[in-house]
Amino acid sequence: GVIVCPITSGDTAFRSARLVLADWFKVDQNKMQKRLMLCVPLLAVGAFVGHLDYAIVWRYFSWTNQTLAMIVLWTASMYLFPDTLLQKNYWITAVPATFMSAVSMTYFFCAEECLGLSTKVAYPVGIILAAAFLGIFIHATKKPMKA
Repeated sequence: GVIVCPITSGDTAFRSARLVLADWFKVDQNKMQKRLMLCVPLLAVGAFVGHLDYAIVWRYFSWTNQTLAMIVLWTASMYLFPDTLLQKNYWITAVPATFMSAVSMTYFFCAEECLGLSTKVAYPVGIILAAAFLGIFIHATKKPMKA
């Protein structure tokens, strides 16, 4: 499993990337030449990334993963909001979304690979932005819903 899992995960990632690019650029994938046209540049990018310092790559990955979680939580909150008549509690996702917003924004302002500001600036700015996101959410939920 130690050998097979990374290989299959990488294979799946490259295949998914190829299919996404094929869909974006409307490239038919029935012929091998068309597949290679997308695979070779992708593998070149993979070879380049494979030689980078993984500590840096991992920091970017972890930040984007947390930011994705933040976006999904805000999206789920907006999805749950219209169903308050059905007793769906949208705060169960809005509270963690606010926390994740503070974490993601603070990291963005503090990390060396992003803006690299001091923690004296990054922490308050992250918290203020999280509060602003919560304010935007509350404002959006106060508007009358379109039928």
